[in-house]
Amino acid sequence: MIRFALTSASALALLASPAQAQDFVITNAKVAVGDGSEPINDGVVIVEDGKIVYAGPRSGAGRFETDQVQDIGGKWVTPGLVAAVTDLGLADSAGVSQSNDKSASKARFNASLDVGPAINPASQHVAVARTGGLTRAIVAPSQGGSLFAGQGAVIDLGSDTDAIEKARVFQLANLGETGARLSGGSRTAAHVELRNALAEAIAYANNRWDGARALLPQMDAKALGPVVSGEQKLFVEVERAADILGVIALKHEFPKLDLALVGASEGWMVAREIAAAGVPVIANPMNDLPASFEQLAATQSNVGRMSQAGVKVAIGTLSGSTGNQPRNAAQYAGNMVGLQKVPGATGLSWGKALAAITSVPAEIAGMGGKFGVLKPGAAGDLVIWDGDPLEVSSAPVQVFIDGVEQPLQSHQTRLRDRYRDLDESDLPKAFDH
Repeated sequence: MIRFALTSASALALLASPAQAQDFVITNAKVAVGDGSEPINDGVVIVEDGKIVYAGPRSGAGRFETDQVQDIGGKWVTPGLVAAVTDLGLADSAGVSQSNDKSASKARFNASLDVGPAINPASQHVAVARTGGLTRAIVAPSQGGSLFAGQGAVIDLGSDTDAIEKARVFQLANLGETGARLSGGSRTAAHVELRNALAEAIAYANNRWDGARALLPQMDAKALGPVVSGEQKLFVEVERAADILGVIALKHEFPKLDLALVGASEGWMVAREIAAAGVPVIANPMNDLPASFEQLAATQSNVGRMSQAGVKVAIGTLSGSTGNQPRNAAQYAGNMVGLQKVPGATGLSWGKALAAITSVPAEIAGMGGKFGVLKPGAAGDLVIWDGDPLEVSSAPVQVFIDGVEQPLQSHQTRLRDRYRDLDESDLPKAFDH
């Protein structure tokens, strides 16, 4: 058996010298493709030139063209997990303003803000997420001084300096309580603000924009052009059912909008309307204690009920605190599976739960078939687990991005290794005296 092992090296060296993609075969695996189907026993995954060539039963794999074959003894293999609407790479320490680029409350601009230049691939938050099996992330800014937060990006979580997979993938706006507050204190003002911005973007695209009379800065009017033309997705944060219906109604006025809902705690109440409109949702699955009036009808069955109604739902918005960080996405998905056994609750099947943290968020970001799935032509992003990946006791043992094995070390693991025993020789030199 050939083992793909990383030699010990500093994070700086790993960033400075990115490894080359390997051609390899994984055999004797329990393979979960990530498309909503159930796992395949005695599966094989073949990766060539950083891409998936085959993932399926051993009987269909044919002859291997490489001698780099790894028998993993029945362990699980899944696509790399995809974090949806997260702030990974935007803050080293959220409490230190100098290292926090999540929002720009004092900026002159809003819609034209782009998270791309602020992404820090060496952030420890990225490293910690990678140890949890995440390989890609849909990174979003936070609201600053406007209902438009700015433009988000899709990044990879590899240990190199090139994190941006695609910049300016979507625009993020808020039409809930936060958007109302930032627009003057009312949802009525927020909707007028949004419609005026989109109208000015249309005028700018048609060379009819009057800078002297416009409310938007020129850069913001220009940035919203791809939104009104449908070239750039519009992610809208809303929680209550009435606000969700208000967002769906926007398509009647601006038919080219490519919408996605973020949050949607009360989405289950209007799930049929969401499904009929073909609008996907990125939701935090465990919201059941309302933190605001717009979440009064929150329930842990929200994701399951929307999915049951035909809504495309991804698990996301996991950022920040220890219990809510992106690396816990698999645990949250597992909770959705467990809900099926709770009387009166609605959860997800195992296959759909995995898809909600792999292929579905990738599809919502316009990267369907490229990430979050083990199918021919997809990126060689895969994770080998020591058990069922949706069980809280399981953990990744190997992570590959674009066919390159990644380090599973972070500041957390180094502290764990240093202090896991009472041997004082493990202490830093500062403690010698």
